[in-house]
Amino acid sequence: MKRNTATRYSEAFKRQVVDEIDRGKFSSPHKARVAYGIRGCGTIERWIRKYGREDLLPKRIRIETMKEVDRLKEARKRIKELEAALADAHIDNCLEHAFLEIACERLETDLDDFKKKNALTLSGVRRRRGLK
Repeated sequence: MKRNTATRYSEAFKRQVVDEIDRGKFSSPHKARVAYGIRGCGTIERWIRKYGREDLLPKRIRIETMKEVDRLKEARKRIKELEAALADAHIDNCLEHAFLEIACERLETDLDDFKKKNALTLSGVRRRRGLK
């Protein structure tokens, strides 16, 4: 049975690797990893972030077609519309609840009793509207 062993690196070693990448000895974290036989793919990247040297990490450039850009803009626009609609529905719900509380107060009726007597439940409203 083969046992896995965890390799621990000293702070001095970690800093040395990050410094060597900074000085240009290695052109990338990957090349430093290969040179030192470090098995973890993200190990050196974590060290770089730990020591606040994100500038040493490779940059990602995303190239998109105009169709993808348009689709993304449409999706963002739709999300904003849905968020606004949800906010409006929430406000409407709060107002309806407040009006119901005021009506019950004026009728000198307990809100829960009013709901029970008049079957004002969400499932009941959905059944009446045909929304199951």
